[in-house]
Amino acid sequence: MPAPLKQARTLPLLLLALLAVLLWRTQPAPVPAFRSLAGQPGSIAILTDRQGRELARRRTDAATDRGDWLPLAAISPDLVRRLVAAEDRRFWQHHGIDWRSVGGAALGRLRGEPPRGASTISMQVAALIDPGLARAGQRDWRAKLQQARAARAIEAQWAKRQILEAWLNLLPLRGDIIGIGAAAARMAGRPAAALAPEDNAVLVALARRPSAPPAAVLARACRAAPDLACSAIAMAAARLLGPRQAVANRDAAPHLASRLLGPGVRGRVATSLDADVQALVQAALDRQLSALASRNVRDGAAIVVENDTGRILAWVGAAGSASRAGQVDGVTAPRQAGSTLKPQLYALAIERRLLTAASLLNDAPVDLETATGLYIPQNYDRSFRGPVSLRSALGNSLNVPAVRTLLLTGLEPFRQRLFDVGYRGINRPGDHYGYALALGSAEVTLLEQAAAYRSLALGGRSGPLTLKPDERPATRPVIDPGAAAIITALMADPAARAASFGEASGLSLPFAAAVKTGTSKAMRDNWAVGFSRAYTVAVWVGNFEGDAMIGVSGTSGAAPAWAAIMLALHAAPPPGFALPAGVERRPVAFLPAVEPPRTELFLAGTWQPVFALAETAEIAPRLTAPSDGTILALDPDIPASRQLLVIRSQGSRPGLFISVDGRRLPGLPARWAPVPGRHEIALSDGRTTYDRVRVTVR
Repeated sequence: MPAPLKQARTLPLLLLALLAVLLWRTQPAPVPAFRSLAGQPGSIAILTDRQGRELARRRTDAATDRGDWLPLAAISPDLVRRLVAAEDRRFWQHHGIDWRSVGGAALGRLRGEPPRGASTISMQVAALIDPGLARAGQRDWRAKLQQARAARAIEAQWAKRQILEAWLNLLPLRGDIIGIGAAAARMAGRPAAALAPEDNAVLVALARRPSAPPAAVLARACRAAPDLACSAIAMAAARLLGPRQAVANRDAAPHLASRLLGPGVRGRVATSLDADVQALVQAALDRQLSALASRNVRDGAAIVVENDTGRILAWVGAAGSASRAGQVDGVTAPRQAGSTLKPQLYALAIERRLLTAASLLNDAPVDLETATGLYIPQNYDRSFRGPVSLRSALGNSLNVPAVRTLLLTGLEPFRQRLFDVGYRGINRPGDHYGYALALGSAEVTLLEQAAAYRSLALGGRSGPLTLKPDERPATRPVIDPGAAAIITALMADPAARAASFGEASGLSLPFAAAVKTGTSKAMRDNWAVGFSRAYTVAVWVGNFEGDAMIGVSGTSGAAPAWAAIMLALHAAPPPGFALPAGVERRPVAFLPAVEPPRTELFLAGTWQPVFALAETAEIAPRLTAPSDGTILALDPDIPASRQLLVIRSQGSRPGLFISVDGRRLPGLPARWAPVPGRHEIALSDGRTTYDRVRVTVR
């Protein structure tokens, strides 16, 4: 075959191959469905309550500032008209490519004129939705061809109004601002539908060169809007290009928003909260903190739980206008529990049939040996009441009876029970906390308090709380139902706490509600935690910095806010607490009559008609003071006759006496003048040694 003929046949094949390669290299990505694109959330995440009402919003994308997708009808028609006229005046006529503009750009290049763009709005949209395409304005012919092909594909699948709507929502305008909605809110401080014509002129200029200096933006805006006074446009440009408008956020749940709306979260995040309950809890806390301002109380927090489902209805992490640390989330911040752990202790003792609600506990001084020395618990008012029933001990929040109860249950069983009902932070061995655990020396959170008290409200069943609006976490039995019911009845009894809190304390409601207050060491924390059949409410007040409150009691601190919240939650009185099978009401009397006769609650098989104090002769003799291991330090400046040690005992036997190092002392109690050294103190009747302790004198 002659060479010229062969070349003539090869050339078309080469051209076809080159065309195929070009078509392959410029193949656009599949066009996304318009609805899926419009459904993508912006850079703002919104926290909503269970009914979809907005609670808070946060910008969660540090790179871009884009609002929710705006329909075309929500954007100023004047702005749409001006933008189309400036960027693609034949937009409504062409099918993705403006061939007249393409021809004009090519002719201008041949004439050596400055390059001008021929990108249509459809081509710009193609580049905006596909990061692989070159951005509009680039001069590379292959990129332009790829944009053109993508634009034709978009035009084949989307309506013109959809293309225009997408462009207006995806258009970069200034810095990190994307879309007309974000530009209107952050630059003009108004909705996109309410933009003024002068504002629109500035945005038209920014659409072509988002990063242009202010002077260039103004010059282009004035050229693009000859119908407007340039002085008015200059004022609009100064406003739009100046400091950004603050985002007007409704922050009804700021701490929860910070917890759930982290970086990368988009769109609406639904929670179990109820906006109305959240508002009433915030208002109740603010009022109470205002009333406590003179007592050096600046902070408060509260949580409300729906008992049946475990869903959290309110999460108020901080309140009060005087707070100096309002960013702290008081719902999750660990604080010392105070007396709020006592209901779980007494429930454990009743469940194990160690005590009943009528059992007598001695509210008298007690010294307990620990690894770090003597532990001597005191009551809140520094007084002692002698023998009291468990009902009175819990109702009046007495400390010494609680410690005596802990001696019966054991430290580790009580620690494990606290963990099981929801106090997940109390996770070290019981010996780590010591006897002070009965009085709430451990740190807990409001979230844990609500979970633990809900377990009592559910008759001993415990389970996690949830913030998901449709979730209902499973529960499991952790407390005997009868013991839970008895403790609930004791906490709901106003008469049981009357001696310490008065008959008409703020804890008394016109319906059945169980509640316990607590105050931590040095008056740093005050709690009120309680429940009805329907809701559990936990309230804390104090100071996040840890400084002490002044003169705040169990009924004057968190309790008024707790009562106000409970009253607001119950439009109608809820039903009372029911008693499960296995709980009996029986008459009891006390001998001597330390408390009046009454009808009391008992687990089946634990009732007895009379609760009496043991006779002195029935009490086993033992030394009560000093305790084993006591270390005494003599003061050389004080006469020895004034440093006598009083040695006390209990119980009675004929011929009973106290000796020190085998030397008999006269009297019971006995007095001894200590001398330096190690000594053994014994209690004996001459035949039997009933008790002995060792002390060191320095």
